[in-house]
Amino acid sequence: MKKEYITSSSAQTKKLGQKLAKDILKKKPEKTAFVIGLEGELGSGKTTFVQGFAKALGIKEKVLSPTFVIIKRFQFNNLTIKQFNNFYHLDCYRIKKPRELLDLGFKEIISNPRNIVAVEWADKIKKIMPEDVLWINFEFIDEKKRKISFICDIIEK
Repeated sequence: MKKEYITSSSAQTKKLGQKLAKDILKKKPEKTAFVIGLEGELGSGKTTFVQGFAKALGIKEKVLSPTFVIIKRFQFNNLTIKQFNNFYHLDCYRIKKPRELLDLGFKEIISNPRNIVAVEWADKIKKIMPEDVLWINFEFIDEKKRKISFICDIIEK
């Protein structure tokens, strides 16, 4: 399944992230973490999308791309989110080999069904991404417009 959206502002991109988060929170945890792989050029809207996504999860902290720390963990202290414990935001921009992420505990993170994981620059680590990934591709149309494509059927399950 592929769904495409056109956004004309960062606010619309954040709203799309919020909608996805709300859809995920309606789901029950499966056997592994809910993993989102974000692909696209620098500045195409990946982090903006994740900011809206995190806001809808109830995360109050400022969400910035973890380019230098690579992995940022946010715990859910919100009593309304009972099925998930953590949101992990990863940025693989600086990753040279997927092995580097494995050394940081990536397999453990994605194997826990109570985690939601968003991976920016996920195309750099495709070899170690799980099978059930919601791939989201971000493309520039012009300075403000983006085409955001969701590729998967896991939301429909």
